[in-house]
Amino acid sequence: MADNESVTTSSQDQQDDPLYNLSDDDLAQLLEDLQMGNKALLNETEMFDKYLKRVEPNMAAMATVAPTPSQSTLDNRVMRKRSKSKGSGIDKHLKLSSEQKCDISQREIEELREEIEKLKEESEKVLDNYKAVMEEADTRCAELKKSRYEFERDILKGSVNDRTKKVVAEKVIRYYEDKHRSRDALIEKLRLKNSTLKVQKKKLHLQLKQKEEMGEVLHEVDFQQLKIENSQYLEKIDERNQDLLRLKLMAGNTLQVLNSYKKKLQTLTMESDRLRNEISSRNELLSRIDTETETVEEERSSAEELNRRLRHQLEDYKVPEVVEYVQEKADLYELQKTVKSWERKVEIAEMALKTHRKTWQQMRMSSEHQQWGVMA
Repeated sequence: MADNESVTTSSQDQQDDPLYNLSDDDLAQLLEDLQMGNKALLNETEMFDKYLKRVEPNMAAMATVAPTPSQSTLDNRVMRKRSKSKGSGIDKHLKLSSEQKCDISQREIEELREEIEKLKEESEKVLDNYKAVMEEADTRCAELKKSRYEFERDILKGSVNDRTKKVVAEKVIRYYEDKHRSRDALIEKLRLKNSTLKVQKKKLHLQLKQKEEMGEVLHEVDFQQLKIENSQYLEKIDERNQDLLRLKLMAGNTLQVLNSYKKKLQTLTMESDRLRNEISSRNELLSRIDTETETVEEERSSAEELNRRLRHQLEDYKVPEVVEYVQEKADLYELQKTVKSWERKVEIAEMALKTHRKTWQQMRMSSEHQQWGVMA
């Protein structure tokens, strides 16, 4: 009996399980979605943990304490239901709203921006130090190059004896004495500058003592009062920041609506331009069609006039008689015969003209030859 009850309970649990009827692909997709959700929740938890550690470190320390495990139940189905009910209750009580998440993320972004600005300032300071060191090194290198050039110019080249090819000791000693005097002058200049700075420092100390004696200097109580006022101002600043975040959200929503309306306006203006161009093209086509219609109407009227005249001529036309037609045909044949005879006569005359021209050319050529012979 116990085995039957366990089998029935396991079969019922399988039926109650929503994952029992899913395929492997669905389970893999569900697992991937759960992993992505867990990653998002892990990022949100890390951000909230950072926020708590920064704002209220005591609460963050209490939140890190592990909760006590619940008592185990005998029935798996009851345990699943209880866990579901507990999880839903925890989700209802402990989940953050979207506005709270937005506020936390906005504050984290501001903190990151402040850290980035601090890092930028520190890096700029380091870069300035390095630049100062490089400038000092460059100035020292320039001074060394200048002193080397002067030493080579004045000692190695300018103080060499032409006869012995050796350096004159007096010039070397004079060179180093001049260098020492210039260094002593620089030291004296820096000493005077240092003394003036000390005098200024003493004056500032005296002014500070006078302010302390007159009570113008801040004491510990004043600092405490300033801290309290600073905390109050910080609370006001937080309230203003929340208001600012709310206004930023409203501004973002209005900006999105404005962008959507701008896109709609752009599309409508483009559609209006397209329709305007299409209307202009249609008007041009209509004007061309009107001109073509006018020309067609003129041609139609002229064709109707011609048709009317032809109809009038057709109405007035009379067919000649057969005898007249035969007579006209006979006359036509006679005229064709005379034309052919005249054409034949013309051909004969042209042939005779060609022969006469040839004889004339021959006679003229012979006469020219005779004239050339007589002249010779």
